Amino acid sequence: MKPAALRRIHRWLGLVFSLSILMSTLSGVLHTVMTRTQEPPPPARPSGGSLQPEAITCSVSEALLKLGADRRPVKAVNLRGINEDPWYQIYTSKGAPIYLSAKDGHEDASQDELYAKEIASAFLGGAELSKTDFLTSFNGEYINIFRILPVYRFDADDGKGTRVYVSTATGSVTRHTDNRRQFEANVFSNFHKLSFIPDKTVRDWVLVGLTGAAAVVAIFGVALFFATRPKRSKE
Repeated sequence: MKPAALRRIHRWLGLVFSLSILMSTLSGVLHTVMTRTQEPPPPARPSGGSLQPEAITCSVSEALLKLGADRRPVKAVNLRGINEDPWYQIYTSKGAPIYLSAKDGHEDASQDELYAKEIASAFLGGAELSKTDFLTSFNGEYINIFRILPVYRFDADDGKGTRVYVSTATGSVTRHTDNRRQFEANVFSNFHKLSFIPDKTVRDWVLVGLTGAAAVVAIFGVALFFATRPKRSKE
């Protein structure tokens, strides 16, 4: 291919795809800035409330007798301290946890949300919180990189929009953010990962197309360098 044709192709491809390169580089800079300017999350704290071992007067086997045959087999049993009382967190093939008192074996479905709220409050140093959502699927803020579902969302009335996402399965906060952090995260996601495209398949193909085109531009640039370099004069 003639150098003039290479030069034209390189120039027009560079012009067309320079916007995507600019978006990627600027969002990369933003990502670095975010790691240095955003405050670290509060220190990790033990999940849930305190637990008094002497309050456990009902064994696991005695408590499990309360479950009917339709809710077996049991896959996992965790001991949780909720509102200073001991509870067995039971997982069966049904998925959602079942809470049985470690005092007398009675069942109480409301303990799951209470446990999540205690985890969230302890994580934020005892802050007053309100439940605002229960997620069984990912959304624009709680995206799939956080992996764990379902989660509760709790918001603090602190003027910053502080919010945390809590998993009672892991007994931990899976995400902590606020309005400023989320604004920066949204800018990064939209510019770097094209999150404004709702369909993931389409988004992935667009990303592959843009990055592939940038590679083609670079290849043409290298070819143009060698095609147009001055030839050494023969002595």
